[in-house]
Amino acid sequence: MEGSSTRNPGVTEPMPGHDPPNDQHSAYRLAAQDEEFLLGDSMRGVRFLLEYAKAEERLRSWGVASTIVVFGSARVLQGGSSDPAATTATMPEGARPRRGATSARWYEEARRFGRIASERGGALRPVEGLRRNVVATGGGPGIMEAANRGAYDVGAPTIGFNIRLPLEQVPNAFTTPDLTFQFHYFAMRKMHLAMRAAALVVFPGGFGTFDELFEVLTLRQTEKAAKVPIVLFDPGYWRRVVNFEALVEEGMIEEEDLGLFDFADDAEEAWSCLIRRGLLAGEAEPAPGS
Repeated sequence: MEGSSTRNPGVTEPMPGHDPPNDQHSAYRLAAQDEEFLLGDSMRGVRFLLEYAKAEERLRSWGVASTIVVFGSARVLQGGSSDPAATTATMPEGARPRRGATSARWYEEARRFGRIASERGGALRPVEGLRRNVVATGGGPGIMEAANRGAYDVGAPTIGFNIRLPLEQVPNAFTTPDLTFQFHYFAMRKMHLAMRAAALVVFPGGFGTFDELFEVLTLRQTEKAAKVPIVLFDPGYWRRVVNFEALVEEGMIEEEDLGLFDFADDAEEAWSCLIRRGLLAGEAEPAPGS
C-alpha cells in the first residue's frame, strides 16, 4: 500500500548525533586496543597467555637455555642492616629487615653464589647462541638482590621475575633490564621460574620462600618436573624450621623423598652439590680478578 512503512517493527532507526559518536564507542575499538575488554573476566585466559608469551619471547631472544633459580628472604639486607633504605628494591610495607651477623652472611653467600654460578655455569659465554645456568630470582630485595648482584658483579645477564603486589613493589637494581619482568599472576610467575630451572638454591626465608620451595619439591616428588638438583642453604636454619624427619616418621612422605634435596653451608659447597647432582655447567672462564 502506498505510504506504508517497510521498517521492521520494534527496530529503532539509527539516530544521528550520538554522544559519543559510534566510531568512538568502546564497542567499536579494536579488541587488542580495548583495555577495558582485555582486563575483563572473560579475557583472564588471554592474559595468562600474554604473561607467558612476553617473558618467553625475551628469554628466547637472549638465548636463555636454562637458569639457576635462587629463592630467599626479602628481609635479609647487606651487612645485616636493620635499615630498609639499605636495599635497592622497595621492601613490603611494614616488613622489618632481619638484622645481625647471620643475615649479613646469608646476603654475602648469596652474592658469592651468584658470581660462582655465572662464572662457571655458562651464562657469560653462550655456546651456539645459548646461555646456560643464568641466575634467576624473584627480582626483589634481600637474598634476591644479592644473587642478582653476584651475577651483575661479573657482567653476566641475570633475570628478575617480579610480581605485582597490592603494596609497592620495585625490582632490584641488579637484574638485566631486558630480563626484568613483571607478572600479575603468581601461577604464571612460578611457571617461568620452574620451566627453565636446571637447579634450585633456597636460602632462608619465610612464607614466600616456603611456597616456592615446596612447589618445586612437589613437582619433583610427583615426577611432574625434571630431576633438577635442589640445595637448601644453611642446614641449621632449615632443620630448625622444618622437621623433615618427622614427616617421614608420621608417614606423610617417604624416606627416599629426603633425597630430593641437599644442604650446604657456603656458596662453594652449594655449587659442588649442584655439580655432584648432575648440573651441566658451561665452559665460562672466571672474570678477571674474581
